[in-house]
Amino acid sequence: MSEQQQQSPPHHVLAIESPEQHAALAHPMRQRLLFLLGHHPATISQLAAQLSTGKGNVAHHLKVLRTAGLVHVAETRKVRGGTEQYYQRVAERMAVAEPRAEGTAAMLGAVAQELGRSERTTLSLRHVRLSPDKARELGETLARLVDEAEEDAEGEPVHGVLVALYEHARPQDAG
Repeated sequence: MSEQQQQSPPHHVLAIESPEQHAALAHPMRQRLLFLLGHHPATISQLAAQLSTGKGNVAHHLKVLRTAGLVHVAETRKVRGGTEQYYQRVAERMAVAEPRAEGTAAMLGAVAQELGRSERTTLSLRHVRLSPDKARELGETLARLVDEAEEDAEGEPVHGVLVALYEHARPQDAG
């Protein structure tokens, strides 16, 4: 039985703003840990097994995430004379209002690793010309579709969804 009852993430959406949060997100392993901790709390041993890496590596990256306020200890259990800690994200979603190149690169690297391990993948890139109003409408529609997706029962496979809508940088004038 747990000493502390399992908790849901305290926040629905966490705004990523501090330099520590941005730095914590700038590593693919930490991104993958956040993916795994999105649905269920897990121990260092469980995470290490799922990621095929060492417990020390996972512990280090969890410490960075915890210091940045992105994960917390959701539950503790007494096990063979010791205490086992279950980590969880502090929010269901994390919103990065001003993405930084290193965090974006780390997230895309982590997604690429996940895609490489996936049996079924849908990946599509399309460029479309849209007015600012239509781009905003499309972005809101995509976000709503993801937010409103109803999850199936426990035990069903977990699927990752990455949605990005960005405007191409305009070419600089050569004059």
